[in-house]
Amino acid sequence: MMYNALMLPIITAPKSILSAVAKPVLKIDKEILSLVKDMKETLITTRDPEGVGLAAPQVGKPLQIFVTRPRVKSPIAVFINPEIQARSGASGERKKKDTQLEGCLSLPNIWGEVQRPQIIELSYLDENGKPHKRKFSGFIATIIQHEYDHLNGILFPKRVLEQKGKLYKSKKDEKGKDFFEEIEL
Repeated sequence: MMYNALMLPIITAPKSILSAVAKPVLKIDKEILSLVKDMKETLITTRDPEGVGLAAPQVGKPLQIFVTRPRVKSPIAVFINPEIQARSGASGERKKKDTQLEGCLSLPNIWGEVQRPQIIELSYLDENGKPHKRKFSGFIATIIQHEYDHLNGILFPKRVLEQKGKLYKSKKDEKGKDFFEEIEL
């Protein structure tokens, strides 16, 4: 029997699952693999904006799983039970941070500048249960930290507020182009 992946509905704030800490995956079985397949399909089919990452809590599953795809042509990477081991700038330097404009599929049309370390070291399992420990840098490190926050019940506006940054709401002009308005806090 052929399995058809399906697009899962994306949970939006203020649903409580988005502020809860996700549980570790105890066993990678058919149910987990089915969820991963559906999460991949959901990430591929998200539009306006296109998603670059998706955590299991965003599709209603309180599990420590997320998937990433930094570019449309990138393969989708799967992270199960991830643990950030280290956050830093270049080796030997003090912690460097990079500011990126972040959005979230669970917070439609909300954006904010978030400072995050440029380099992280992550341990995780892939969908085959194989353990990995890798360094990530740049945009993928930002995505991973954003999704990792989801697994800990943290949405990016909390980071923006902690850093005394600004939040924005995106809107469309009469030509359908996006523009941003600052949200008064």
